[in-house]
Amino acid sequence: MDMQVTTLNEKKKGGVKQRRIICYIVLGLASFLCLFWFYILFINTTRSHSELSSGFTPIPSTHLITNMTNLFHGTQPVLKGMLNSLTVSALNCLVCVYFSAMTAYAIHAYEFKFKKALFTMILAIMMIPTQVTALGFIQLITKMNLMDSFVPLIVPAAASPIVFFYIKQYMESTLPMELLEAARIDGAGEVRIFNGIVLPLMVPAMAVQAIFSFVGCWNNYFTPALVLSSESKKTLPILIATLRGADFLKFDMGQVYAMISFSIFPVIIVYLILSKYIVGGLAAGSVKG
Repeated sequence: MDMQVTTLNEKKKGGVKQRRIICYIVLGLASFLCLFWFYILFINTTRSHSELSSGFTPIPSTHLITNMTNLFHGTQPVLKGMLNSLTVSALNCLVCVYFSAMTAYAIHAYEFKFKKALFTMILAIMMIPTQVTALGFIQLITKMNLMDSFVPLIVPAAASPIVFFYIKQYMESTLPMELLEAARIDGAGEVRIFNGIVLPLMVPAMAVQAIFSFVGCWNNYFTPALVLSSESKKTLPILIATLRGADFLKFDMGQVYAMISFSIFPVIIVYLILSKYIVGGLAAGSVKG
């Protein structure tokens, strides 16, 4: 009997080791595929336009400083574009996450007439593409004298059905109604309950959506291209498109890759800052559960 138990334990340990090895191989392959394109981007940033035209090579070249110098001393306001993108993306992210969490809290914590109909309508809006409403959106902000302004790129983020739905689902699993009732019995107002109790519990979900919202707004070309016309207000995606659309004599692929590399650093920094809140919040939630 003891021999059989020992044999079964050894087989289980062997099976666990095999599964672990397979997991490591799959994760290593996935990590390689994700990071390989960043490596390609870095390699291309170090090459000149003529070298890029000759084909791909995995070996870095020596034109990184030259490409960066041409980028910052060129005709495009790169630093101003970076500041514009940071301003729009950060404010868009804050407005989107905060008001989506507030809407999710209202749907989750209160009982009122047409609650289910309102929830269904918000979900239905998720199915409508941005391009469908673009014409009406431009007409509206034109009548409001908001063309060539950052306001139309920030304020509409308050109504984000996807972010609302994600936070609403997270609330259903982590926000007990008993906690809200206890706070009300203690005399806390609704604003204090939301800002002091609900938001700290929602940090993991809000951090995830903050990353998605920031990256989505940072990479957004369609709406800023429709709204912004002043050279001093253009964001980085517009400037990259301008560089790529330059005429034959001014086109420099090395400069384009330099701007793309320059534009992804803030996104990486935002992810590194918020990722620890995601992991820490999920770990805390699992321990409490």
